[in-house]
Amino acid sequence: MSTESIADQIKFAYWVPNVSGGLVTSDIEQRTSWDYEYNVKLAQTAENNGFEYALSQVRYEASYGAEFQHESTSFSLALLLATQRLKVIAAVHPGLWHPAVLAKFGATADHLSNGRFAINVVSGWFKDEFIHLGEQWLEHDERYRRSGEFLQAIRKIWTEDDVEFSGDFYRIHDFTLKPKPLNTPERPNPELFQGGNSTAARNNGGRYADWYFSNGKDFDGVTEQLDDLRAVARAHDRSVKFGLNGFIIARDTEKEARDTLREIVEKANRPAVEGFRSAVQQAGNSTGDKQGMWADSTFEDLVQYNDGFRTQLIGTPEQVAERIVAYKRLGVDLILGGFLHFQEEIEYFGEKVLPLVRELEAAEAPAGVA
Repeated sequence: MSTESIADQIKFAYWVPNVSGGLVTSDIEQRTSWDYEYNVKLAQTAENNGFEYALSQVRYEASYGAEFQHESTSFSLALLLATQRLKVIAAVHPGLWHPAVLAKFGATADHLSNGRFAINVVSGWFKDEFIHLGEQWLEHDERYRRSGEFLQAIRKIWTEDDVEFSGDFYRIHDFTLKPKPLNTPERPNPELFQGGNSTAARNNGGRYADWYFSNGKDFDGVTEQLDDLRAVARAHDRSVKFGLNGFIIARDTEKEARDTLREIVEKANRPAVEGFRSAVQQAGNSTGDKQGMWADSTFEDLVQYNDGFRTQLIGTPEQVAERIVAYKRLGVDLILGGFLHFQEEIEYFGEKVLPLVRELEAAEAPAGVA
């Protein structure tokens, strides 16, 4: 099955600010809160402003500009129950979850939310979180091999009875989960996202996931990842959708947007950024081809800790919309957006940017397609 088809409309997600510090490690004013009340209002605002998905972050230990965190799966369920249409993706770490235990939680969350639960499988990059919890720390490619088994096992548990799975990390015998999630032909299981940038991540995404999430990339970086992902998917007769992280700074003028970016970087919390940098740059650099996450990230890139500035969704509504549609032409199916002031900027995006995106998409649609 080819993965080269382009979606009729690009989808939008936002990073749930369920950790303190916002989405940039900077001392600039951020009118964003990690508390529950703020996040409920934000989720409701997002679903009413064209956002289809939200991604809850996962951190376990206070560190690197995110001293306080709400746990991702429980927080995702809370947001699902506070909304009507929004799909909420909970980030999870294999090695800290057993796939059958998470499958049970996910099936319950799916029923309670009428089929809107999803997970993002994160293979782990904070070594200290595993070490401090007394859990085994695996090298990079082994972590992704474990994630590959995790994705296979949870899909089987969600879709089959009497599950048998024999891997190096997980062994499941004659296991049946009931009730299953609210599976449909359009969504045969709760959507499975695979995060990463490395060759191992692309292999997992192409072979086992429904979606592949990339850190921030420019056009060349997206093209390179998509080419690899599509090759793997084709080899396994599969189709995988592509999500791209981007920090969005849309302002009435380009100067305002660029000045905001400049202030974010100038006011970066240098000790926190450097601490994060030292903790994560071993992840990509530990791979054989040096293609993993953060392997070539600069200090400025890491002020937004998933390289969101690299996507360059910065400028006027027209400029941001045009760049989003340019990414769509390459094959990007979803933009995962971070913002400085989430509540007001998601409203601004819904009012000023999204209508322009839809106008550009309509203008480029083939004849007879609307």
